[in-house]
Amino acid sequence: MHRREFLVAASALALASKTALAQTYPRKPIRYIVPVVAGGGNDMIARTVTERWGKLLGQPFIVDNQGGGGGIIACQNTAHAAPDGYTLMQGYVATHGTSPATRALPYDAIKDFTPIGMIGGTPNVLVVGPSVSAENFKAFVDFLHKNADGISYGSAGQGTLTHLTMELFKQQANAPMTHVPYKGVAPAFTDLVAGRTHAMFPGLAAAMPFIRSGRVRALAVTGSTRSPQIKDVPTLDEVGFKGFDAMQWYGCVGPAGMPAELVKQLNDTLGVVLKNPELRERLSVEAVEPMPMTPDQFGQYIRRDIARWTTIAKERGIRLDS
Repeated sequence: MHRREFLVAASALALASKTALAQTYPRKPIRYIVPVVAGGGNDMIARTVTERWGKLLGQPFIVDNQGGGGGIIACQNTAHAAPDGYTLMQGYVATHGTSPATRALPYDAIKDFTPIGMIGGTPNVLVVGPSVSAENFKAFVDFLHKNADGISYGSAGQGTLTHLTMELFKQQANAPMTHVPYKGVAPAFTDLVAGRTHAMFPGLAAAMPFIRSGRVRALAVTGSTRSPQIKDVPTLDEVGFKGFDAMQWYGCVGPAGMPAELVKQLNDTLGVVLKNPELRERLSVEAVEPMPMTPDQFGQYIRRDIARWTTIAKERGIRLDS
């Protein structure tokens, strides 16, 4: 067989094999690793989406909660799995955004994974406690400039999204505030409501019970559009802080090297699931808006998020392994 004929035959065989693979996938249940313990918003989103996704694919997803090491264990196990589509993971802003920006990790958030698709995101919201009299965003910025000493903000912990988002705000507002890190967002809210801290930048889902009850006031949200949950609260872009689109996001990734045909099949079916109005209603419990993207768009989103938080972390001297 001449070389040209051989190459044509080999290409045809490879195409046929890939087509057959896509047509027969999935033949068994799919393991879906979630890098947090069972319970909570991240886990609920995973179970809500995969229940519907599995029905569409004809095979169930088996949710596997692996919460150790701040997501490191889950990421390593996913990265080391066979790239055959039977091990996927719910990557989110911590595993593929803030953690790569603030510490050395035993995995590469870009090279070790195949982006499948975005699921959705929820904005962060700037809230103030009862110790702050400011009724709107401008008044709060004025309050910060007039009280340069003694103003503090809480976060869910060093290097978390709640920390980095407030540092981005401080930078743009040119306003000093002292960071008070907590072990989770719940104790941070306790001290904010008690007046021991003045402000915070939590995810909207965590903040909604406190906003609805009037225990904190929402002054602005991240993102390019107002949140349907609090339509009267402006975006930071509206009040003059451009490009402030930080979000608590969730998506699906697999091990590096997954066949393009499988990635397309998974992305296409995930897109169908995300268009379902009933799913949108379920995700609204966590203030999550579906954000369907192609695999390439999602991969670019991850790169931009890591780059954004890496820049902020360097500029503000935030490094958790130094």
